[in-house]
Amino acid sequence: MKDKKQTIRSSFWANIFNYPAEKTNLKKSLQSIPLFNGLTGRDLSILMNIIHHRNYLPGEYIFYQGDPGIGLYVISNGEVIIQRTSESGEVVPLATFVQGDFFGELALVDGEKRSASAIAKTDCRLAVIFKPDLDEFIEAYPRKGIKILQGISQVVAVRLRKLNEDHFALQNKHRENSETNYGT
Repeated sequence: MKDKKQTIRSSFWANIFNYPAEKTNLKKSLQSIPLFNGLTGRDLSILMNIIHHRNYLPGEYIFYQGDPGIGLYVISNGEVIIQRTSESGEVVPLATFVQGDFFGELALVDGEKRSASAIAKTDCRLAVIFKPDLDEFIEAYPRKGIKILQGISQVVAVRLRKLNEDHFALQNKHRENSETNYGT
């Protein structure tokens, strides 16, 4: 008498990247992200072993402002809105990300609280690298880890420069407005 085992399949637990075409797309997405562009194809194949996959429905929070920063997210499919709530309760949209974009990279460095919320705008498939998994990866592959940390540093530097430029431009605009108002 054979023992019959029934497997219950749930899309919640399914690895949505089981198919070679989807793995190729994720690998291409990772290669295009500055954090990982110093890695070889072989390095990326090793890195893909620590990637987790999550599905989100429209309106579902991926994380809330103030949550601990625990990972980096890469959008495999869908759109994500990043928004911040001010102390007065005003909700300020900061960015909309689409397929191939990434967010949450600072969590890989500092693990601090999230400065904004991330919400699925549409059905989303996200690839996630959690900080503890990356830490283990870096310990096991220090040279590859250094390349990833250099990539994170470059992204942070570019964003900081852009923020400084925006701040400078805003100050100049205010100064011009002040001079115009006081000049008459």
